[in-house]
Amino acid sequence: MKFSTLSPVHLKAFNIPTPEAEVRFHPTRRWRFDYAWKGKKVAVELEGGVWQYGRHNRAASYIKDMEKYNAAAELGWKVLRYTPQNIDYEQIARVLS
Repeated sequence: MKFSTLSPVHLKAFNIPTPEAEVRFHPTRRWRFDYAWKGKKVAVELEGGVWQYGRHNRAASYIKDMEKYNAAAELGWKVLRYTPQNIDYEQIARVLS
């Protein structure tokens, strides 16, 4: 279940097209991006639990995330990572332009 999302109000305010959610990007792995603009190969990952010992902060999961993001870079994707509270819509707009 997704507890955070990109704000439609902010997307509209910054003239950002609506992204697809839960986008599979790898030809053989089951990895997904939280949000992506496939035509631009730009993705947004919302990282939760950064102030607690959550999934993304444990060593094994952190290493798996690095593998995922490196594979995405190898396939030509730009991946922007934010906490749900710190989404930089101006940056997303710049990267998409």
